Amino acid sequence: MRKFKAESKKLLDMMVNSIYTNKEIFLRELISNASDSLDKLYVTSLENKDNTITRGDLKIKVAVDKDARTLTISDNGIGMTAEELEKNLGTIAHSGSLDFKNSEDKDLEKVDIIGQFGVGFYSSFMVADHVEVISKAYGSDTANKWESDGVEGFTVSEAQRDERGTDVILHIREDDDDSSFDRYLNINAIRNLVKRYSDYIRYPIQGDIEKSRELPKPEDAGDDYTPQYEHYTETETFNSMIPIWTKKKSEVTDEELNEFYKDHFHDSDDPLCTISLHAEGTVSYDALLFVPKNPPVDLYSKDFKRGVALYSNNVMIMEKCEDLLPDCFGFVRGVVDSPDLNLNISRELLQHDRQLKAIEHRIEKKVKAELEKLLKDEREKYEDFFGKFGHGFKYAIYNTFGAQKSLLEDLLLFYSAKFEKPITLSEYLDNMKNDQEEIYYAYGDTVNRLSKSPNVTSALAKDFDVLLCPDNIDEFCLMSIGEYNEKKFHNVSDEALDFGSEEEKEEAKKSDEDNSALFETMKGALGDEVTKVVTSTRLTDAACCITADGPVSLGMEKYLKNFPDAQDKPEAKHILEINPKHAIFETLKNAQAADDTEKIETYAKILYDQALLAEGLDIADPAAYSEAILSLMK
Repeated sequence: MRKFKAESKKLLDMMVNSIYTNKEIFLRELISNASDSLDKLYVTSLENKDNTITRGDLKIKVAVDKDARTLTISDNGIGMTAEELEKNLGTIAHSGSLDFKNSEDKDLEKVDIIGQFGVGFYSSFMVADHVEVISKAYGSDTANKWESDGVEGFTVSEAQRDERGTDVILHIREDDDDSSFDRYLNINAIRNLVKRYSDYIRYPIQGDIEKSRELPKPEDAGDDYTPQYEHYTETETFNSMIPIWTKKKSEVTDEELNEFYKDHFHDSDDPLCTISLHAEGTVSYDALLFVPKNPPVDLYSKDFKRGVALYSNNVMIMEKCEDLLPDCFGFVRGVVDSPDLNLNISRELLQHDRQLKAIEHRIEKKVKAELEKLLKDEREKYEDFFGKFGHGFKYAIYNTFGAQKSLLEDLLLFYSAKFEKPITLSEYLDNMKNDQEEIYYAYGDTVNRLSKSPNVTSALAKDFDVLLCPDNIDEFCLMSIGEYNEKKFHNVSDEALDFGSEEEKEEAKKSDEDNSALFETMKGALGDEVTKVVTSTRLTDAACCITADGPVSLGMEKYLKNFPDAQDKPEAKHILEINPKHAIFETLKNAQAADDTEKIETYAKILYDQALLAEGLDIADPAAYSEAILSLMK
């Protein structure tokens, strides 16, 4: 027995038990090695002007022998001599593929060699306790066998193989308490692994599948005839070979794209839109991305895992690579395939590098551009999309403290109180009054309730549009954006917002002075519920309204009350504004003139509770409010 040249059993144990986190990866590695062998043969045949070898003749075969407990991966590629077996397989982490790639004639047709690290073969020992490699090199008359149990060393001896190429024979381990190895002796399970990890290897990967068919019923068979079946094997090609994402969008039909999406990403609906990317240069890659029509049920749950499938030279590296998508576009599905990524030696994890960042940046821009196109050309479809996915855009802006606002702010929709439909921030600016300096919004329960809020109706009466924001993240999102095209956002329930003319402001100031005793009595009746009672310059029809003084708005106060376990929840400082043009104001003044304090206090409480209800806020004592109304009715 020859000892492993490079390192000890400890190193081999590390390769098998530490580098690979998923045992089934071994099949991907061995098929990739077989594909490399076929590539090397093809390139060598071009060098030698050997017309007897064509791509169409090259293939990979997988076979299972349950009785012998063996899984064999065969190819008719370039094969290896005895010296190459010892060099490539006897030296851990030596890569024959890398040697070949480095010595490749630059004038030859470029062929992507997958294996570069030389450790993939040793993943075999994760599932096998003994491995044989029988190989016959291109142009050689003899075959040789390398075998090892992966402990101390290996042997190389002469063997029999009729044609050039290589057989890797794995003697599959027995099941133990931690792992089930028997599944690697099931050809259907092997077929599924090929489809998952190696579906787009450029050469056919074939296996014999056991099948059965019912025999024709004999003419003289009676009614009690039992159907008879014939069992046979049929060679199937397990992989698709030609990845759809390498084709230009013009070369693929919408039906093909839709079927690929539904089949690979398990969606019953066609995608909303498809994005195809092809880049060559410093970083080369192909990408095929899909925006789904409907969100997955767990999109906003902590268990949702975003990311696109990452391939390198048609071999799947990661099923969901999170680093290729920002959180806000986490709903996007698809495939990215690049030969230029720096992979670690197990081909499982990415080294974070500029190539990856460049691809991510390009995908981010392309997804945004596609959504902007949908917004412009197919508004109804976009509005439906935003209704399902828009919450994530708003949350991303808030969660990044506004860092993603430049990416997302033009994709946002808010309901316009004036036009009664969703509009963009840009569209709001296009319809602003010439002298308007801010973007007005209202935050609360529902669009219907917000549209009837006295603060909103007062703004509309002054011909100011108001963005109605019923989503609990809306106000936090707008605060994180700060300003849009140099226009700041302003909540219409803010006490500091004054739509009144200079004349109206002067009249309100005089009214506050003239009715200071009345307002003081009302403030006394409401206690700490309000900070003050004042004459309003904003109201038109409503008798009163509540505004908020300070950073906590009325809507934000209600949102924070949804967290009953939270301590020291901030509350808005309420201000009760009275409409001086409403008949109720004259009633209040008459009560003050008659020194009817009880009546003023009752009215103050009723008006305050009505204002709370109009804003969608809870009243402290519904029973007392009801009794006060009934007493007036009597």
